[in-house]
Amino acid sequence: MKSKDLILPALLSACLMWLAWPPIPYTTPLLLIGLVPLLLTLQKISDSSATKKGKKVFLTAGLTFLLWNTASIFWVYNAISAYNSAFVAFLVSLIPYGLGALLMTFAFWLYHRLSLYTSKKTAYAGLLAFWVAMEYLHQSWDLAFPWMNLGNGLAGMHQLAQWYEYTGVYGGTFWILLSNILAFEAYKAFRSQQGYLKYRPALLWAIVLVVPAGFSLIRYATYKEKISPVNVVTVQPNIDPYEKLGGISSAQQLQILTKLSDSVAQINTEYFFWPETALPNYSDEDRIRETADYSSLQQFISKYPNASLVTGIETIKTYNNQKTLSAKMDPATHIYYDNFNTAMQIENSANVQFYHKSKLVPGAEKMPFPETMAFLKPVFAELGGSVGGWGWQEQPTVFYAHSGIGVAPVICYESIWGDWIGKSVKQGAQFIAIITNDGWWGNTSGKDQHFLYAGLRAIENRRWVVRSANTGISGFMNQRGDVVSRSQWWTRTALKADINLNEELTFYTKSGDLIAKAMCLLAIGLAFIIPYKKWVKKVKPA
Repeated sequence: MKSKDLILPALLSACLMWLAWPPIPYTTPLLLIGLVPLLLTLQKISDSSATKKGKKVFLTAGLTFLLWNTASIFWVYNAISAYNSAFVAFLVSLIPYGLGALLMTFAFWLYHRLSLYTSKKTAYAGLLAFWVAMEYLHQSWDLAFPWMNLGNGLAGMHQLAQWYEYTGVYGGTFWILLSNILAFEAYKAFRSQQGYLKYRPALLWAIVLVVPAGFSLIRYATYKEKISPVNVVTVQPNIDPYEKLGGISSAQQLQILTKLSDSVAQINTEYFFWPETALPNYSDEDRIRETADYSSLQQFISKYPNASLVTGIETIKTYNNQKTLSAKMDPATHIYYDNFNTAMQIENSANVQFYHKSKLVPGAEKMPFPETMAFLKPVFAELGGSVGGWGWQEQPTVFYAHSGIGVAPVICYESIWGDWIGKSVKQGAQFIAIITNDGWWGNTSGKDQHFLYAGLRAIENRRWVVRSANTGISGFMNQRGDVVSRSQWWTRTALKADINLNEELTFYTKSGDLIAKAMCLLAIGLAFIIPYKKWVKKVKPA
């Protein structure tokens, strides 16, 4: 086969998937057919008399997924370069650009290998299992970046994703990939079969499209929230992230936040939300009540008797020994400490609650596989860093107000981990609050994708989502994932809403990523068929 016969279909599939990906409006259904050109090309490779077919499959699929991933998340470099040199940012960017694409490519390569020894249906089952397993791996390991999970694509048309309350995003991944497989089979049958056989795969494909989509649209139209209103304020201070740590004083930033809050607050407001690292000063968690910032916050919150304030802040916690894997030692005092990207809740009492961001950007915020890399601790210590990077916690947290209301605090890109947020809801959170600073990304599609993904968390758990972003996009989403109100990018504003609390748990909230775990087991079993057939049974490839 000529190179152009491989490259052009790869380009077409990459283009279709990019066009279908959020935040491009109204193109989401292209996800359901976007991989058909790639499948057609891989079939031609398998049917050809060419040598090194596996290599051609790997390279063709790899080109498709690398182009699609890079085009969809090109903005990642902006975010990483804000804290690192251009060289380091480039290297770290290769994780989301290339590693996710590599895992997708492995799924298709394993599918090709399995198809050489098994029936077509078994090979397709393998493709579904391998792909979902690779996505779950990319959500679970220390190089995690599940931004491009196929199921996230339905964030662009959330009316089709209402069944995520049962399956989570992996149900969407399964549906999208199955649709592409059946569309591929329908196309082949239409070209090669006669009579009823010509249309049978298309009929099956139509059923697979219509049943989930129809169920979702009916669920969307009939879902009703229980009325349990709470008045909430979210603030967008719009402070340039490059000036935040020096260009504007801490007192000025705090004044901006409090004035914006006061501008829309009511006497019955029960929650205020300020964005990630809204308070720029490092604070010792054990001495937080002694700081000037805390006194100012108490003065502000005292005007609202029933209110709690959740704000982003960078905190430090000290230890007499290396209590955590991420702890660093101060060479002057020989005291160990962790620094955290933290969400802090205060109220009209001495009660203060902390949550530490736990889904950290690999390479930029946390060294991958810190236990394995522990032998490098002396080297990193000499360079002023640590193998652990930022500190983290092992389980999510629920903030409880003195009124008993529970909220799930979520920091930045933790909002793409549905199972993580579901654990907070299962523990008692009645709504979800995402605090973030997307200003580092610039005015790119990244901020819009991040905002839309939050709607999937609302659907999975049937909880309102409150979003406070430093430069945007801030807003509110209801339990169907609808955007009730939102801010504009790079504007200074505050929004308020009466949101409904919910205590009922969805099937997904209670069970988590069951589909992904089941598909991982299936993937392992099917993957073992390949070496078993090749080396034990000595079966020649078809």
